[in-house]
Amino acid sequence: MKADTASVDDPIGYFVDDLTYHGKSERTLAAYERVLRRFEQFLQDRGKSPETAGQRDCMAFVHSLRGSHAESTIASYASYVHRFYAYMTQTEAFDGNPMALVMAEMDESINTDPTRREVSIPKMRSFIERITHPLERAVTMTLLKTGLRVGECCNLDLRDLNLGAPTVRDEYGRTHRPQLDGRTGTIFVASDIDRGETVNGEERTASNKRKRVTVIPVDEELKATLITWLAIRPDAPSPADPLFVDTGRKWGHRLEPSQVRTFVRRHANQMGWHRVGGGAEENVTPHYFRHFFTTYLRDRTGDRGIVKYLRGDVAQDIIDTYTHDWGNRVRTVYEANIYSLR
Repeated sequence: MKADTASVDDPIGYFVDDLTYHGKSERTLAAYERVLRRFEQFLQDRGKSPETAGQRDCMAFVHSLRGSHAESTIASYASYVHRFYAYMTQTEAFDGNPMALVMAEMDESINTDPTRREVSIPKMRSFIERITHPLERAVTMTLLKTGLRVGECCNLDLRDLNLGAPTVRDEYGRTHRPQLDGRTGTIFVASDIDRGETVNGEERTASNKRKRVTVIPVDEELKATLITWLAIRPDAPSPADPLFVDTGRKWGHRLEPSQVRTFVRRHANQMGWHRVGGGAEENVTPHYFRHFFTTYLRDRTGDRGIVKYLRGDVAQDIIDTYTHDWGNRVRTVYEANIYSLR
């Protein structure tokens, strides 16, 4: 739908207003407006506006953040600008998205980090063997087999899972999302969950940072691990029915990213893979599992497009450049190349 040109004299205000209509939290709205107004001021200092900015202007803005912000913060700021341009292009208020190539280059630099600890698949199997708690094992296997961010993993609900296991359906009496109909052995990962928002009847404490909805295959190894967890999973008081819930002090409540980081750190310590004060280049953390997944699957498949899809790093228009049978292609490549951890 084309935007009313009279309403975009202030493009940033127009975009933030529409985020409000889409139900974004006050905290999310404030974050978007703060970053986008900073971007707007940066452009004004260069004699530009959001509508007239080009790729080099966007690159210069990202470069201006370096030295004063962490890389994760820079990536978040860049994603805000990218989503702003993507939306304004979709509504035909702007002619194009000058941040698209900048984001692609940033993704590429993230995907090829050469400084992280190298862990072989046999060593990762030994790591998994040491994890005997069904919850901790299921979460760790899910992260390693899907490349999910820790917040995305914690945000999963039972409806986001289609294992094709009748015993699981009978136990929980819950149907999966319609998007999973006919897709046995899949996990649905939403792209529109923000911290502080109420989703599926529960306020979330973590955000999903995907550029698009992703449907990720579940192989037999992960399926068996999840079924083992579901067999002992406590009932949850939340109407959302979280997939992963606490089995300790917060019995039955949704597992939080901080809890995952704590038990992963404990197990990594036992392997000598974590040091207090150590950086990302040596410590194994939940985010390391995303790096492990990316590295091994990319090297095995030689197909960056599919790996970027599984990571949630590409938008729908990129997917549309591939075959019409994209879903089956992803599953075929995934099942032929995903590593075994048992």
